[in-house]
Amino acid sequence: MTFEELGLNSDLLKAVTELGFTTPTPIQQQTIALLAKKKTDLVALAQTGTGKTAAFGLPMLNSIDCDNRTVQALILAPTRELCVQITNDIKNYGKYLKGFGVTAIYGGARIDGQIKDIKRGVQVVAATPGRLIDMIERRAINLNTVKIVVLDEADEMLNMGFKDDLDTILKETQGEKNTWLFSATMPKEVERIAMKYMSNPAELTTGKRNEGADNLEHIYYMVQSRDRYLALKRVADYYPEIFGIVFCRTKAETQEVADSLIKDGYSADALHGDLSQSQRDFVMKRFRSKTLQMLVATDVAARGLDVNDVTHVINYNLPEDVENYTHRTGRTARAGKSGIAIAIITPKDSGRIKDIERIIKKKFEKKDVPNGSDVCEKQLFNLVHKLHNVEVKDEEIESFLPAIYEELKELSKEELIKRFISEEFNRFHEYYQNAPDLNIVKGSVDGAFGNHRTTRFFVNMGQLDGFNIHSLKDFLADSVKLHQRMVFNVDVKSSFSFFETESKLVDSFLALNSQNLEFNNRKISLEVSNRKMKESGGGGERRGGGGFRGEKRADGFNREGGGYRGGEKREGKRPRKSGGSFGGGDKPAFSREKSFGGEKKKGFGKSKF
Repeated sequence: MTFEELGLNSDLLKAVTELGFTTPTPIQQQTIALLAKKKTDLVALAQTGTGKTAAFGLPMLNSIDCDNRTVQALILAPTRELCVQITNDIKNYGKYLKGFGVTAIYGGARIDGQIKDIKRGVQVVAATPGRLIDMIERRAINLNTVKIVVLDEADEMLNMGFKDDLDTILKETQGEKNTWLFSATMPKEVERIAMKYMSNPAELTTGKRNEGADNLEHIYYMVQSRDRYLALKRVADYYPEIFGIVFCRTKAETQEVADSLIKDGYSADALHGDLSQSQRDFVMKRFRSKTLQMLVATDVAARGLDVNDVTHVINYNLPEDVENYTHRTGRTARAGKSGIAIAIITPKDSGRIKDIERIIKKKFEKKDVPNGSDVCEKQLFNLVHKLHNVEVKDEEIESFLPAIYEELKELSKEELIKRFISEEFNRFHEYYQNAPDLNIVKGSVDGAFGNHRTTRFFVNMGQLDGFNIHSLKDFLADSVKLHQRMVFNVDVKSSFSFFETESKLVDSFLALNSQNLEFNNRKISLEVSNRKMKESGGGGERRGGGGFRGEKRADGFNREGGGYRGGEKREGKRPRKSGGSFGGGDKPAFSREKSFGGEKKKGFGKSKF
């Protein structure tokens, strides 16, 4: 069936053809065919990426009166990005409709400009619930003339706490109207919306409820929690042509992961609710133009994003609501294309993987995190592929060739190939030749490497010395000449800290006591800790006959094996910072650079491969 056979008017058909639409998707075919015949409420369930916006947008535009400048159709969306995206799509569909107008109403933009758009007269409004409530309270918009209400991603609007707002908005749309609900999943809360606000709705379903796309591969890597970022980098390097979205749980984690990727040379940026609308628009513009390879985002910020050719969706953490996994992975494998959904999990997440499998009716494949050799091989052949397919501009390079031939005349074809490849490959090989294995050995627990047990240490340095989790980890690992991932579960208090390491490394850390290691002219002391420091009232960890650790005395802090004694008092201020490092003078004592586990590129960035 073609769009012509669905009964769309000639102006819509012209726009659809110009947009490159040829054959309607299953949800478009069913929806347009139904709504062209009769006015009805509708519940339509379809996987993300199957063309839901056109499925409701085209029949909506086919029924509006362009000579009437009142609001005839209202589309509610959970996020700003989705609201803007829907508006742009509707504008493209209706570009040849004379007198047609559509506007977006959402937070983060100037409300006075949105009010002017409404006053000028538009037939279609796409809005987020919060900003639309604001417009209603200001009496800046009249919804009594609305004939069609579309609830897009209704489940997410409920998850975001918009239930009361939906009640208020739908009460404003009194009179004869049709309500159309479109969603990728259909939890019970959305079913209740259908029962409350709809009258005998028609139901359309393409595929099974909440089921994932058939052309999407689901895999997971199991690592220790401290190795999550290292695994993310390893995955990014293993897929040189990645164009993906990395999902994190919180805004803070999203920004932190994005900052670390950027610092390590990857083409990445963050998208979350703490960014201004202009910042979010700028990030999305870069991602859509593929200036960015990886977009690090929260669930809310990335809801409903429609970006072509996303190859990977990476779950840095699994979503709190397992049904959100369907929405996340719906960003790839769109419009019949294939995609890969990757979950980076810890052993405690195994049960949640099974929960997701039950919902999406698909099985995950457990894979090992690629090792250094795997990554180097992938990068090598990607480089060879690029070299083979590079566009040669004969005219531009012609004048330089004689000098180039003269310089390279002693080299054979085989030697030339080796040298061109090695120019880029050597840096990756140097970085990965001693890369640690990030995979968990069967039977290990989080906090351990393989079957090794872990040991908890006390160290007499803390926040008052200028340390945080990352800087203390870097300092300790550098002191013992170990990889930063060997220092984990760091807990920094005001005047002392705890950390864990493999039990086999206990002697290496205790040896620091005999080396008279100092920081700011004060000896550093480490001891094996048997129990966690108590949080209350200066009390702490009791050592036989030695009193309470952390017990404050008139002459300072008394600690065995180093620390403050005999009147040595902390000055009550952080040490001087110089050049981005911590130290007591002009010469930095150690690097303050923040890292996740410390695996850091040396002299190259992602953009070069």
